[in-house]
Amino acid sequence: MERQFVIVTGASTGIGYELARICAQQGFDLLIAADEPEIEKAAAKLRSEPGAAAVDALHVDLATEGGVAQLYAAAKGRAVDVLMANAGRGLGHAFLDQNLDRIREVIDTNVTGTTSLLHKVGNEMRRRNKGRILITGSIAGFTPGSFQAVYNASKSYLNSLSFALREELRDTEVSVTCLMPGATETAFFERADMLDTKVGSEPKDDPALVARAGFDAMMNAKGDVVTGFKNKMQSAIANVTPSELLAKQHRKVAEPGTAKHEPAK
Repeated sequence: MERQFVIVTGASTGIGYELARICAQQGFDLLIAADEPEIEKAAAKLRSEPGAAAVDALHVDLATEGGVAQLYAAAKGRAVDVLMANAGRGLGHAFLDQNLDRIREVIDTNVTGTTSLLHKVGNEMRRRNKGRILITGSIAGFTPGSFQAVYNASKSYLNSLSFALREELRDTEVSVTCLMPGATETAFFERADMLDTKVGSEPKDDPALVARAGFDAMMNAKGDVVTGFKNKMQSAIANVTPSELLAKQHRKVAEPGTAKHEPAK
């Protein structure tokens, strides 16, 4: 029986790497991609996993249409059984203080590039009437993200797109699942220049546990999964809290200089 073929984006570190690791342990063939050369090191580690099958890696910028096309071409015509659309960028600081080029990178990666890849692979899956899609959204998508405005807006888009696409594919054998984690122990906050914020300095969720929850939800064809009890509570509260109040609350954890410091001994 032919092994399942899986594409995982943003797989060099963090949740994406852990998702790819679970797939490798399941014996799935993998094509992993990221916009940094560490993707090759990630591939080498994945190939050493017990039961691992083939692992191909691609260093590519998925914020560009050319990068998305390059990833799609790297599948070499093979049917994609599972797409894990995990690639994403973060960006801290006040919106008007952010560099416009970095704002565009967040939008082009999280929104434009992910949308293009979903459209390409999703059409293929619908033609075959078979496939699974996991989109990494976030509980950040429920909250107007003061001092993280563009990132939160991009995750709101992905959360919404995921549920809409799932409904449109309801009468097919293609499932769509949205993984909505909270703050997770990855390189995200360093890359987003948010280490001096409360959310950036506090303890965070284990990416391996987050990935496992997402993988299991996808395999069970669930619509979404919010990881962790605290995150479930936050997302439930956000649904009934006025947006203005949510924005004020978000400022308390994301504004530069709010980092949580351990008391001096």
